[in-house]
Amino acid sequence: MTKPTRTFEVVIAVDECKGCERCVNACPRGVLRMGTHLNKLGFPAVTLTGQPCIGCGGCFYTCPEPGALTVIQHTTDPESEA
Repeated sequence: MTKPTRTFEVVIAVDECKGCERCVNACPRGVLRMGTHLNKLGFPAVTLTGQPCIGCGGCFYTCPEPGALTVIQHTTDPESEA
C-alpha cells in the first residue's frame, strides 16, 4: 500500500500585496521573493522562486493582507490512479 503524496502550492493575489516582505522573511525554503514589477496599488508584489513549498503556512500567517496569498495542499493517491 502506497501512501498518498502531498504537495503544496502558494497562490499569490498580486494586486492585494502591499510589498511588506513579511512572507518572504517567514519562508524557511525561499519559495517567495520580492518582485520588480509594481501591482495596481503601486507596490512591488511577491513572486515565486520555483522552490518547492513545504506547506508550513509561515507566509500565510505573517501576511497582514487578507487574501493576498494562500497555501493550497494537493493530495495524490497513487492507488486511485492505477
